[in-house]
Amino acid sequence: MATQLKLGEISDEVVKKDIKNVHLSVYPPDGRVRIAAPSRMSLDTIRLFAISRLGWIKQQQKELREQERETARENLDRESHFLWGKRYLLQVMESEEPPSIELKHSRIWFRIRPGTPAWRKQEIMEEWYRERIKQAASPLIAQWEATLGVKVEKVFVQRMKTRWGSCNAQTGNVRLNTELAKKPPECLEYIIVHEMTHLLEPTHKPRFIALLDRVLPKWQFYRDLLNRLPVRHEDWVY
Repeated sequence: MATQLKLGEISDEVVKKDIKNVHLSVYPPDGRVRIAAPSRMSLDTIRLFAISRLGWIKQQQKELREQERETARENLDRESHFLWGKRYLLQVMESEEPPSIELKHSRIWFRIRPGTPAWRKQEIMEEWYRERIKQAASPLIAQWEATLGVKVEKVFVQRMKTRWGSCNAQTGNVRLNTELAKKPPECLEYIIVHEMTHLLEPTHKPRFIALLDRVLPKWQFYRDLLNRLPVRHEDWVY
């Protein structure tokens, strides 16, 4: 059960779990704060932890609120879409053939059957982006497995509202946000390296930062680039 912790104008949601370390997260679009803490940790200790990170929390909230939002995509003819950081115009063609998507020069050719409902169009587009991530991620993961000396058991690509990626250090599973296919390829690599580094260090403590600094010295540049780019329009529900 969640507990509300007030720090001035900031309200933190505290959830106690059977975990060893405190995890602090700031979620889009408006900077909701959530703290996952070990079950035995007192609220006073959690409060002191939150106070120590107050500057970081405010900075994250500021960046989230200022981040540009994409307009909702309806998958209509001549609508702008992005792939690997580049802008393309959508060319919609109706045909009785099976649906397909093809990239040609500056256009994304979207073939659909007449009368295809909006939800199905979105589903086809999501699947196409998902496949782009899968194809791009596979060689990157193989490369970084060798560099980091770790093994990724499974990779899941899915629509994620609050994260670009996640890693379960116990199972070796990595999850990637489908939206990464719309961002520059360097951003995908950064997220992959970030999540795979968690297989060596599950937390974001100094050892984790030191590992990232060593294997990917420009990781902060890629993180900032990703955070500056427009994010998907979403009807956010918590």
